[in-house]
Amino acid sequence: MQKKLPRILLWVLLGLVVLAGLYNLPPIHSRLSWRVDNLRTQIKYYFNPPDEAVFQPSTPMPTSPVQATSTPTLTPTATPKNDSTPIPIFTPTIVPTPYLEISRLSNIVYIDQDNRWNYCGPANLTMALKFWGWEGNRDDVAKAIKPGVDDEDLDFIQRGLTDKNVMPYEMADFASEQNGYSALWLYGGELDLLKRFIAAGFPVVVEKGYYETDLNGKYSWMGHYQFVTGYNNVAELFIVQDTYNDGPNFPIEYELFEEEWRWFNYLFMVVYPSEREQEIHSLLGLWQDEIWANQHALEIAESEIQTPIDDLNEFFSWFNKGTSLVKLQRYAEAAAAYDNAFALYAELEQEKRPYRIMWYQTGPYWAYFYAGRYQDVINLANTTLNETISKPTLEESLYWRAMAEYALGDYVSAFADMREAVRLNPHFSPGLFYLEQWGAN
Repeated sequence: MQKKLPRILLWVLLGLVVLAGLYNLPPIHSRLSWRVDNLRTQIKYYFNPPDEAVFQPSTPMPTSPVQATSTPTLTPTATPKNDSTPIPIFTPTIVPTPYLEISRLSNIVYIDQDNRWNYCGPANLTMALKFWGWEGNRDDVAKAIKPGVDDEDLDFIQRGLTDKNVMPYEMADFASEQNGYSALWLYGGELDLLKRFIAAGFPVVVEKGYYETDLNGKYSWMGHYQFVTGYNNVAELFIVQDTYNDGPNFPIEYELFEEEWRWFNYLFMVVYPSEREQEIHSLLGLWQDEIWANQHALEIAESEIQTPIDDLNEFFSWFNKGTSLVKLQRYAEAAAAYDNAFALYAELEQEKRPYRIMWYQTGPYWAYFYAGRYQDVINLANTTLNETISKPTLEESLYWRAMAEYALGDYVSAFADMREAVRLNPHFSPGLFYLEQWGAN
């Protein structure tokens, strides 16, 4: 019996070696890797629920605020101003034209995100471009803005599995790089503004939050883009093209739409033919001045803080205030707003906590970094990368941790994090920019 046991163990070990070898063969690895990743995620989330993770900011005396250097694609890109310096606000005098009570755009080419992961960005942008006659497809978009990890052993679809989100600026940049097209995105939108665009023949992409059961069977908050193509003031609903669960021509009531839109600071994006620029400016009205739009978003957040709907929306209102202050380059005030938001987050019921928030919105990194609170940047990135996600694959969090490490003189860690950010997304231009600036290969 004692001799048989070692033989059994030997055969088991040999079998595991053979299975490991087979698993690493590219055709098998490509088909099974996502299942293994899902299993790994379920195991990690079981023992370390991501909604238990809570970031607790510190408030040390900051070092001198850092002046922003030119960064290719991350926004905002201007040099930050002292928080005490007033920013002039230009007020356009354009009066928007009235719109119809009911309007619904036709000739929509519906695109879903089936058989792809985290693909609502590419799918929605593809619909926005195809509306104007663009001939590409969702994978053409993804190969540029969601290329996935630099791993030749994986096919294109598997490489993109780890990229959890596409930022609005990445989508707008891609659209503007296509011959004959332009795009803009702003915070602080309103329902009437969306209706004006649709009535004038321009569909709109919005970013929203919602609660859904994810692929791992966990009911939780997620971010999502939606393509808005119609409205009905009589029934009080929008018509959206939903790339995930709800499908084409899905009606959603104004009240629910607005609540879910609030969770992304009322962000909207318009893609349009470049020759129709003047029409876009006329429709934007006051929003054509980005400073005014950000100030408007700030005023909305402050109003909602005064009369919160519930504790979850109070958290988002404070978070939105921080985001708008970042866009206005008032970083110390923004950091204080985010401090309040994270304090409210810690008090939320665990199942309500939107633990993916830092996957989609990076404003707190901007605020803490340019307020000189580098350790808070690192701590927030550590919480995000190590406790809210199964694998640390968020290039934006790695980027900001690298920036803070570099500011604190930890160059070895900074180079490693920035290299990893670029490995995860070889098109991540801010990471490439700083690796070159730092002289790191």
